[in-house]
Amino acid sequence: MKERIEKLQKNLKNSTQGFLITSNTNRYYFTGFNSSAGCVLVTERNAYLLVDFRYGEAAEKSVKHCKVVVFKRLYESIQEICSKENIKELLIERESVTVAQAENYKNAFAKFGTAISDSSMLDTLIGNLRLVKSADEIKFIAEAQKITEEAYTEVLNYVKPGVTEAQIALELEYLMRKKGAEGVSFSLITITGANTSLPHGVPGDNPVKEGDFFLSDIGALYNGYHSDMTRTVAVHHATDEMEKIYNIVLQAQLTALKKVKSGVKTCSVDKTARDIISSEGYGEYFGHSTGHGVGLDIHEQPNVSVSGETILSNNMVITVEPGIYLPNKFGVRIEDMVLVTNDGCHNFAALSKELIVI
Repeated sequence: MKERIEKLQKNLKNSTQGFLITSNTNRYYFTGFNSSAGCVLVTERNAYLLVDFRYGEAAEKSVKHCKVVVFKRLYESIQEICSKENIKELLIERESVTVAQAENYKNAFAKFGTAISDSSMLDTLIGNLRLVKSADEIKFIAEAQKITEEAYTEVLNYVKPGVTEAQIALELEYLMRKKGAEGVSFSLITITGANTSLPHGVPGDNPVKEGDFFLSDIGALYNGYHSDMTRTVAVHHATDEMEKIYNIVLQAQLTALKKVKSGVKTCSVDKTARDIISSEGYGEYFGHSTGHGVGLDIHEQPNVSVSGETILSNNMVITVEPGIYLPNKFGVRIEDMVLVTNDGCHNFAALSKELIVI
């Protein structure tokens, strides 16, 4: 945490400039302290975590590399720090504040002589820092994936004709929490039959039936970090068409995984998967990007898409998740979360991807 603050401090232009971090996720990233309100103020010499009474005692016990300030009125506390440190300009996270919030900052801080910059430099700095994961972050992501796989393996015994999508989602979340997850990464996608043609279908009262695909796009939350995995299985039996589509998606995914390596552009990974699906005549049925970054947010940089220009580097974490979705029939998606290395990638997922018939 201290090193992250120091990297920010090195990018301050002078002693009269500061960074104001207000988003929940980035406050956690720089302090390791989870709260629903507050901010981090970084100056050339110091860093401050400002929290209200609810979090004061806990923050003072756990946060050692920031000065903890328990505020009654946030703007007044920021003003006191800015006056003490002679801060004349604050850069904010423009991507995570509304227009109204930005105007409030400008109006409030202008009264005590501190300007709010229009620069997006802070967003860029934080984004670049979060792209590359530390050893601890990788460990937390791996544990989240382990929990996900263990819960998924168990829940497959529960997936039977007559059981509804919503019931399976509930059972999965229960199993994840039982195994140590602090929550789920997102609203779990557990869909079957024609609903699998919806890339982000919502589990409902639709029951599992013989001869259907069952698709699970799932993830667990561990120590603030997410996992993300998709598997598609067949219930009792699969038609020739189902097997054909599944194998095309699997080939696209495996080939794209081989493309992942430090130094490769993310658009190249996307193209590798997309070209295989298009060559088989199903290009129009693969409408989303091939992947995305994962970490404190379930979707973060880099984008593994047609327009993705990020050059992959060692210790980035991305997903590779091509799919084919035939409207009103069925869909197939296979997704792994991988750690980029200089020689290729390390797959966090250990589960088989051959078509399973349950």
